Parts: sequence; C-alpha cells; structure tokens
Amino acid sequence: MAEILIIDDSPTDVRVLTTLLERAGHQVASVGNAEEGIERVRSTPPALVIMDVIMPGMNGFQATRTLTRDPATSEVPIVMITTKAMETDRVWGLRQGARAFITKPVNEGELLACINQLLSSAA
Repeated sequence: MAEILIIDDSPTDVRVLTTLLERAGHQVASVGNAEEGIERVRSTPPALVIMDVIMPGMNGFQATRTLTRDPATSEVPIVMITTKAMETDRVWGLRQGARAFITKPVNEGELLACINQLLSSAA
C-alpha cells in the first residue's frame, strides 16, 4: 500500500509497529533517531512518518517541527506515537505539525484507521 517510515529509538516498539504495518500491507523502513529520520525523509520522502517523542538528542517534537516547516517535506503526514499521555503533550505535538497524536500502548485498529485516513486525504 504505502511506504511508512518509523522514527523511534526503541527496537521493541519498531518491531511491534513494523509487524502491525506490514500485516496491513504497508512497506516499512525505520531509523533510530530524529536526525537520521529527517535526513531520510528529505532524501526519500515516505508516504507517512510515525514519530516517537522521547529520543536521545533531538526529540520528536523538534523533528516534527523541522519536517513540517521545511517546504520539501511539509506534505509528509506525521503521526506521533508516544507514552506522553498528557493533553498538553498532544496539543504541543499537533502545534508542531503532527497530523495525529496516539499514546502507547497503541491500539492497532485506531492506528490503522488513522493511517488510512491520512493516506487517503493526501492522495
């Protein structure tokens, strides 16, 4: 269906998300930090990015802001997935340009519905 890039420093979370997304028919790539993720999106833009928030170095809020404010990458939808469950975190993530904010543990149906909606509106 679509190529999705996961930007997350947790190998366990990447494995779980990759399995879920591949089972739904998507192609999945992943990188382990925000800086590498930004480079990857700029060089080979995916259809959608799944962004963790808490990572060493640049965090997901900063990376989302960087990608959504760059005209070359601003059209790539970003879904933030995080353990940060406060309403202020959700609002801040959306203000940085994320199109959706989902808290862990991820509900498979919710995530896939969100991705499908974002991909269909981007087409």
